[in-house]
Amino acid sequence: MRFLIVPVLALAADPNYLRDVEQYRAQREASLKQDDGWLTVVGLFRLKEGENRVGSGDEIALPASAPAHLGVITFAKSRAIYHPDGKPATELKPNVDTVTVGRIKFFVIKRGDEYFIRVKDNDSKLRRDFTGLKWFPVDPSWKITAKFTPYAAPKTILFDSQNGVKQPMESPGYVIFTREGKDCHLDPVLEGPELFFIFRDATSNKTTYGAARFLYAAPAKNGAVILDFNQAINPPCAFTPFATCPLPPPQNRLTLPVTAGEKKYSDAIE
Repeated sequence: MRFLIVPVLALAADPNYLRDVEQYRAQREASLKQDDGWLTVVGLFRLKEGENRVGSGDEIALPASAPAHLGVITFAKSRAIYHPDGKPATELKPNVDTVTVGRIKFFVIKRGDEYFIRVKDNDSKLRRDFTGLKWFPVDPSWKITAKFTPYAAPKTILFDSQNGVKQPMESPGYVIFTREGKDCHLDPVLEGPELFFIFRDATSNKTTYGAARFLYAAPAKNGAVILDFNQAINPPCAFTPFATCPLPPPQNRLTLPVTAGEKKYSDAIE
């Protein structure tokens, strides 16, 4: 049996649906604008073996409000040890340990086999100049029930990214739905308990961000997954050039236009 679009009238009759989507969109914008949100990401530096100097005047270049030199990160055997000037050394574990300098923070992230320093500045120009998100009008027909087929064993998908780093992720299965008479196939990956879809469509690089959009969904229930494209969002790379966003694999590049969800924010980062 094919899984088709949930009838428009059934969803349109639900007085809570529009409210729920608008609430989701408001929370989405608030998360971008908050302290340490994606609008504060101002730097990404690949760690090299040996010494990596940190400061506003160094190779790991912090914003100008930071001291010209703060210390050195020594990187060897996948371990980053921070030696701040005049203070004891400490290990920076990926996505765990953060160094704070006023309104600036930096920490280690791992992508594939590569290690980077990510820098955030709560006084960033991106955050100050943010003009708000743009969305397609809410269209209940884009809340779709898709058939989920699990793989016999989780499949590893190797994602390319805009900065050249390859990122392996596990896919538990695939979904199929029908739209405009076409069967559409998407492979999600797991992000915590949720299914995470990285996709492109015929609106990409036109009315929506060119590289990809993201969509999250609850795990499959009774062989079905609810895909609400009204909640499709831009990846962090749509706002800052210092993110490491994965690109959609071939099977997640839809030929139909998905005229729902978040529109392109700016032509500046494409």
